[in-house]
Amino acid sequence: MGSKNKLKRFEENETFHNVVQPTREELLSGSFEFRGKWSEKFFKNNNPLVLELGCGRGEYSINLAQRYPDKNFLGVDIKGDRFWRGAKAAIEGNLTNVGFIRAQIELVDLMCGENEVDEIWITFPDPQIKYRRTKHRMTNPDFLAKYKKILRPDGPIHLKTDSEFMHGYTLGILEGFGIEIEHSQHDIYKCQYTPKDVVEIQTYYEKQFLEAGKKITYIRFKF
Repeated sequence: MGSKNKLKRFEENETFHNVVQPTREELLSGSFEFRGKWSEKFFKNNNPLVLELGCGRGEYSINLAQRYPDKNFLGVDIKGDRFWRGAKAAIEGNLTNVGFIRAQIELVDLMCGENEVDEIWITFPDPQIKYRRTKHRMTNPDFLAKYKKILRPDGPIHLKTDSEFMHGYTLGILEGFGIEIEHSQHDIYKCQYTPKDVVEIQTYYEKQFLEAGKKITYIRFKF
């Protein structure tokens, strides 16, 4: 994508009512206005809040919002030129229960209040295979601690990935900490028990992975 297109998308994001772009300073200082008040101040209802972390183009946030109008969905990504597509689609489709926030995922506990989130989706994260990149894996112990802080008791986390490494790494971390694994599959399209939301919603990248013959794995767990 050319720099002109990126700039155009960044400019459009500024005009979208469903996009929030806090500064890092706002988040670190604790002055971010929506923290702990997403349903009240942003969505203006009392419905459950669901996060999609690393939302990319926002396919999961959009599709889940269409399926569950009684829930609020928030896509989180640092790349605003990617989720621009989802934000625009939500506006064009009159979806009032989905929004997007441009921020670093490691600050998720500064975006949301304690026990404010009901559910988390992590869709096709970078597996960060090199050992020196361990701290960036989205299911490492530090990230899990942040998720536990913002999740309501018994709130589920979904991990959908094409990376067997990420799948195995996550299972090892969860088992090591005694975290309840509710569902685990190494190939979601070869199991009749795969939840519908996992197989019936496909992202842009997932379709590419499937065309390349990659297996798609899934884990659902609770603290």
